[in-house]
Amino acid sequence: MKLNIKVTNLTLLPESADYLNKKIASLDKFINPNNDSILAEVEVAKTTEHHKSGEVFRAEINMQIDGKSLYAFSEKESLHSAIDEMRDEILRELKTYKTKKRTLFRRGASKMKAIIKGLPGFGRWRRN
Repeated sequence: MKLNIKVTNLTLLPESADYLNKKIASLDKFINPNNDSILAEVEVAKTTEHHKSGEVFRAEINMQIDGKSLYAFSEKESLHSAIDEMRDEILRELKTYKTKKRTLFRRGASKMKAIIKGLPGFGRWRRN
């Protein structure tokens, strides 16, 4: 997996960078980390240009998997909570994607089985 991290309007401390890498690495259970075709672009930013007052941190991730784009973002008062919520959202998206992929495969396999059963010579075995 290729990982690009972009930081906007703040300096990313080493402990925050380690925390972010640890949270992204926890997604390896759902994707193949050795697959270089998977691209994850993470942006961490400090924003204050909206109706919320005080420090507001934004964490967003955009993943490209097998031509499919998955996206999640979060805005919270602390950087770590924004990263946590972003990870939870992308995890939910990954689970949904994997479930859909598995369901479509099983549905296709079931249809192929029904077609093969319908061919002559592939029905029930008969004993004479």
